[in-house]
Amino acid sequence: MSTLLDRSVGCLVGAAVGDALGGATETALPEEIRARYGGWVEGIVAPFYENWATGRPLAPYHKGDGHITDDTLLTHALVRVYARKRDHLDAFDVDALLVPDLVEQVVYIPDMEREAVAFHRLAAAERWLITRLRHAHADPREAGVGNICNCGAAMYMAPVGVVNAGDPAGAYAEAADIAGAHQHSFGREAAAVFAAAVAAAMSPGATVEDVVDACLSLAKDGTYQAIAAVRQAAMKTGDWRSAIVPLRQAIAPFDTVGEDYRNPGLGARRPSRLHSIEELPVALGMLLVSKGDYRGSVLGAVNYGRDADSTATMAGAIAGALGGEVPSAWAESVSRASQTDLASPGRVLAEVAAEVFDRDQTRFALRSQRFLALRG
Repeated sequence: MSTLLDRSVGCLVGAAVGDALGGATETALPEEIRARYGGWVEGIVAPFYENWATGRPLAPYHKGDGHITDDTLLTHALVRVYARKRDHLDAFDVDALLVPDLVEQVVYIPDMEREAVAFHRLAAAERWLITRLRHAHADPREAGVGNICNCGAAMYMAPVGVVNAGDPAGAYAEAADIAGAHQHSFGREAAAVFAAAVAAAMSPGATVEDVVDACLSLAKDGTYQAIAAVRQAAMKTGDWRSAIVPLRQAIAPFDTVGEDYRNPGLGARRPSRLHSIEELPVALGMLLVSKGDYRGSVLGAVNYGRDADSTATMAGAIAGALGGEVPSAWAESVSRASQTDLASPGRVLAEVAAEVFDRDQTRFALRSQRFLALRG
């Protein structure tokens, strides 16, 4: 049986490797990916655009060649926040700890090929954190209101699942609180459900079906409906290659971006109780199709295209938390290309998770004593 340390490292390494592989195919459609690479992507590949520094829409980022993206930068930043507080987090910790980390902590940014503060790499929806919390001094619990609804908060919530290992409901509640500083509506909901998925996957003996059941027991509104629809489609497919089209068809009614991914309509990413982000349900679908196998789950997400780096990040995190083996050649190449120790954050987070669990036991013992006294 895998230990807490094994699964924590597996989750965060799995997320980072998925991020790096998916970065190369981000925004492209499946047929465009196969045309560019002469077939299915089966590992680390060069950028989609040979002139990546100027090729739109990914310029100026060097995505591909094993470079992690902002998904992993934010995930590692959240790990550093946990390492500082060494307890559960809430929206106020995002203001007090995460935002200063993003604007003050110098890190190496692989797809910019230089050192800088992480803020310089964030997209507009993630810079909202700094705009609302540092400049507008918004209430952290409500700061996410008004942002576009996308996967920006969900993509870095894996650490919440590790800290709440074995407690999907606890992970859901904590991530919903944290993500309130960044997102609202179905963007916030996805962050909570993804954290719950990781927490469920961390449970000894858990299967992909257990993870999806945990997600459906907690998910609300369009997110619930989207996951249910994708699960039904995935059950009819046995290979990630043949799953791409039916999974897209299943998620399409809940997706606000539309088929022309690079040119979303006016209604795209608006708050709604009827819609869902695309990335998490598709990641769960690829995990189901691949029966939790890391390689198949991540390659399915990579070749699905669209927001491939975030979809593969989520699939990789859950597969790694389940104990799936991340190909060592991929992990070593991504670590080397990104000049980043991928395993260290997982080791740190496992230590923090153990400390938080001990704190929770003490807190619950005190509550039990009080409650039992009330009952007489």
